[in-house]
Amino acid sequence: MTMAYTRRTKDELAKRVAQDIFDGAVVNLGIGQPTLVANHLPAGREVILHSENGILGMGPAPAAGDEDFDLINAGKQPVTLLAGGAYFHHADSFAMMRGGHLDICVLGAFQVSATGDLANWHTGEADAIPAVGGAMDLAIGAKQTWVMMDLLTKKGQSKLVEKCSYPLTGIGCVKRVYSDLATLECTPQGLRLIDLVDGLDHAELEKLVGLPIAA
Repeated sequence: MTMAYTRRTKDELAKRVAQDIFDGAVVNLGIGQPTLVANHLPAGREVILHSENGILGMGPAPAAGDEDFDLINAGKQPVTLLAGGAYFHHADSFAMMRGGHLDICVLGAFQVSATGDLANWHTGEADAIPAVGGAMDLAIGAKQTWVMMDLLTKKGQSKLVEKCSYPLTGIGCVKRVYSDLATLECTPQGLRLIDLVDGLDHAELEKLVGLPIAA
């Protein structure tokens, strides 16, 4: 029997990630879906957003017509700067990333293993263009690495796997996976369920992922 469940939209997923970012956190949002998290941070919660191209203190996306294309994030998208925000050299930005000064980074992924290995820069296919950027530095340098992604590929295969088949970005670095169907924790013992969307039960989620998931 097919279950009736609704996937989280990209904005719903971004809002779910934003809920778990604690007050005072210094956070890097990776390119792609993670950039949406900036638009859903709860009012009254101070979160300092970092961009690897040399910005600290980013705000939400600018309104249409108010874009300043001299003020962009690492994904070349226009951003805003909050009061007290700063610009600095790319090398200083990477020193922040590598030096353990980021509380959380939120990245996309091609695959994540049950124990937290991350593959997000190359599929290994001959015609694919590698795009690692600062992902390796972020994945290992941040105190917590979270992944934000669709749970399944367009072919219906799980991106959560027992062992990554794509080239690795980092080993055992991912603490949480926020997906359109469920939120899970990666532990040395495997996956643990945090929450799932309405209409999807634990057994069906395990069937979709193809791995055991602790409750």
